[in-house]
Amino acid sequence: MPVSNILDTAKTKMEKTKDVLRADLMAIRAGRANPQLLDRITVDYYGTPTPLKNVANISAPEPRVLQINPWDPKMVKDISKAILASDLGLTPSNDGKVIRLMLPELTAERRKELTKIVRKTSEESKVAIRSIRRDAVDQVKKLKKNSEITEDDQKKAEDDIQKLTDAAIKDIDRINADKEKEIMEVR
Repeated sequence: MPVSNILDTAKTKMEKTKDVLRADLMAIRAGRANPQLLDRITVDYYGTPTPLKNVANISAPEPRVLQINPWDPKMVKDISKAILASDLGLTPSNDGKVIRLMLPELTAERRKELTKIVRKTSEESKVAIRSIRRDAVDQVKKLKKNSEITEDDQKKAEDDIQKLTDAAIKDIDRINADKEKEIMEVR
């Protein structure tokens, strides 16, 4: 495997790690209604666990309200149960056709808890990035051991891998800071 493939693979994995972090942080509510809060909720749809967004239209008609319009009105009870069973801590109200979720105002204490969760999630992403770096460096060392590349090529590849790692960690720090700012912002 050439060094360029190792670098490309590492870069792709690091990008995926950042994408997963963004998705995880999107699920943390920052005080305003966002339909992506419900992305992780699955509903039992005729015996099959199905993502909520595949069985209903989700909108935010007001800053603190999420509205769920199931395509099949019989799904209202199942969707309500799934929301109650989730870790969102929201209580759905429905009129038999539409489900509404009222998002409470975040307290200062809750904001601090959420920033701790964001930091922990970001740190887990950094650990994943470092693991990707370690695997890539191991692959380069293996190429050197098998005499497939020179020592200079090994050093250059390791430097390139470190640059990718530094850039990815910097991006994670920026994503983290943006989310913390969003959470601490009082509306």
